[in-house]
Amino acid sequence: MNIITKFTVATEQGIEALLMLTKTLAVQKFAQLLNPVELEHYIIENFNVQTLVSEINSMSNQWLVVYVDDQPMGYARITSKGQKPIAVGGKRAIRIADFGVCEHQAQPQIMTSLIDKCLAVCSTYEVIWINEPAGSSSIGLFEQKGFIRQPGMSRFDELPLESALYLKINL
Repeated sequence: MNIITKFTVATEQGIEALLMLTKTLAVQKFAQLLNPVELEHYIIENFNVQTLVSEINSMSNQWLVVYVDDQPMGYARITSKGQKPIAVGGKRAIRIADFGVCEHQAQPQIMTSLIDKCLAVCSTYEVIWINEPAGSSSIGLFEQKGFIRQPGMSRFDELPLESALYLKINL
């Protein structure tokens, strides 16, 4: 099994891979938490060609895709956009805003490849933060990589879901 994680750009191949991954992972992550209408609206609003091209071309974002034997199996979006949590203070911070691997390929080495690349990209920042829905299957991996859950609950982006905030301090 050949695993590689790399940056993606707004090419036909890159957009096609992200359209498939973003929709698949949104359903995988939120199908049990949202009603079907809310989930469909979230996918239509956030994961269409126009929005993805705009987000990929934004200087605030970096998109990573993990491939297994040349097949896209997961992605992460790293961004400087969004309201930083109070816990970050005045530190230089960046966010891993999206992270996931298709369930049928969620093997530890695939998830590790993706998170390790995220951490390498974010290494020049003082703080990395993640806002993850409560009960996410990725939380254990984040904790293994040094992310610490912050007290309290918050809201997950524009969705009506409770989430937990995780910070990793880079020394």
